[in-house]
Amino acid sequence: MYQTLKHLTPQHQIGALFVLVFGLLLLASVTVFLLSMREHAEPQAEQAQHDHIATLSRLLRTSWLLIFVFWLAWLAGDVARLVLFGLGSFFALREFLTLSPTRQGDHRSLVLAFFVVLPLQYVLVGTEHFNLFTVMIPVYVFLALPVASALANDPKHFLERNAKLQWGIMVCIYGMSHVPALLLLDFSGYDKKNAFLVFFLVLVVQTCMVTQHLVARQCKRPLAAPNISQSFTWHSWRWGMAAGSLLGALLAGITPFVPGQAFALGLVACAAGSLGHLVMKALKRDRGIPIWQGGDKSITGAGGMLDRIDSLCFSAPVFFHSVRWYFGL
Repeated sequence: MYQTLKHLTPQHQIGALFVLVFGLLLLASVTVFLLSMREHAEPQAEQAQHDHIATLSRLLRTSWLLIFVFWLAWLAGDVARLVLFGLGSFFALREFLTLSPTRQGDHRSLVLAFFVVLPLQYVLVGTEHFNLFTVMIPVYVFLALPVASALANDPKHFLERNAKLQWGIMVCIYGMSHVPALLLLDFSGYDKKNAFLVFFLVLVVQTCMVTQHLVARQCKRPLAAPNISQSFTWHSWRWGMAAGSLLGALLAGITPFVPGQAFALGLVACAAGSLGHLVMKALKRDRGIPIWQGGDKSITGAGGMLDRIDSLCFSAPVFFHSVRWYFGL
């Protein structure tokens, strides 16, 4: 089977990978559905199973959404791909900022964030100005936004307001923009199969997150940060890291990495994604909400996107810069 895939064209190889991933997700969805049909005599056991199935369903919906978005990105051209991810950043930032009320003095900074910083970041990605795109937000934008707020002549909660906006820009724009940037890296002899890099990143991080959740449910260990997460333990985190990294080594054949490199980069991506997810949980607790999306109705009206992409927004820039540094791209 491996030799057959090896002799396919890059387009057919990527198409085959999509078919495989969609098939696995469909199998997992059917399994979760069958598990939800089981009945328990005790109400407590019934409720525990319901909560477990609900969490698994959220993880599967996240995986379906990410794979579907990257499928659309693969089908689209370069410009359409950047627009797609730019819209994702727009709605994610809108969701993030809706959770905290803004003041009149923030309007200039908000306009700059949505209509100047966001499109400019993706233009820099599309034109492959990687050196500038990696420093524009953490250097120039972080200095410019407080100046715009100060000129609005509103000092009330000045530090808190600017920190919130800067955090939102870093996670929703800076982090997300590194995903399409992966598609533009030029590896010698890789034949422009960079879609595999995005799949590698998504699959290892999602595997880490799912494994971490399943182990935490089965093995009751002391919580690492009980006031922030009721499921994060160092025991489950180590299992998640191991599962994601080993999968990365197994997927080395679809990347420009050898197995050792794939294992190390998978480890880096899993660490950034899982710990970034914990950070986003801390932000949610600070805002007084359990999840970005509550039940069938989004709290912020933007579809609960941050619940689906938070780990990716943290892992993508770390993975991107690790690859660029190691391969000298």
